[in-house]
Amino acid sequence: MSEESRTARFTVLPETTRSRPVVHELEIRRSRFIGCLARVDTELQAREFIAGLRRQHHEARHVCSAFILGADRDVMRSSDDGEPAGTAGIPMLEALSLRDTGGARDLSDVCVVVVRYFGGIKLGAGGLVRAYSDAVSAVLDTTRMLTRQRMVLTGIEAPHAEAGRWENELRAAGFAVQGTDYGASSATVTVALPDDGRAGDAFAARLAAITAGTGTFHTLGTEWVDLS
Repeated sequence: MSEESRTARFTVLPETTRSRPVVHELEIRRSRFIGCLARVDTELQAREFIAGLRRQHHEARHVCSAFILGADRDVMRSSDDGEPAGTAGIPMLEALSLRDTGGARDLSDVCVVVVRYFGGIKLGAGGLVRAYSDAVSAVLDTTRMLTRQRMVLTGIEAPHAEAGRWENELRAAGFAVQGTDYGASSATVTVALPDDGRAGDAFAARLAAITAGTGTFHTLGTEWVDLS
């Protein structure tokens, strides 16, 4: 994922859904609508997830899908898979993109598939739109979500004798300490800070207090981190 994204945080599904997708089934006028939800990083992964469900449910009438990718949600795709145009894929995509994730609508890196086993009763265009939207909303309702935050990795140069204490005190202050590497002459304590333009000043002030002004730090890079 590009580090040049406009946003520094968005909402994702847990990593576990990559190998164990969330599944929830609705029955609507004798048709079975099976919602399947997984975390994905790329369009290839999304299409592989869809293809796998198509093979698993080869007797189903329709395997409709939608997915959103990227921190900026710049990739959005959907498929009606034989349902009347606009009655399945687009409503499913809207259910994903408009999902309230706690005051925001920023769910991404997600793929949802709704498998339909036709029950013999036609639902009409409006009925199909509601059914596919409800199937996505229902499976989302059963899913825990996480915040994915872009973090700045900061390295603090520390004397060997002080590294353990500095690490412990930074942890106690609520900073995300990633670990300590011990070199020949000094140690480097790595701390991850939210890349939001606000965390640096508070970190610098706390580090100065802990180290009596002797601690120095430098930026090591950025990475995306799932926050619990």
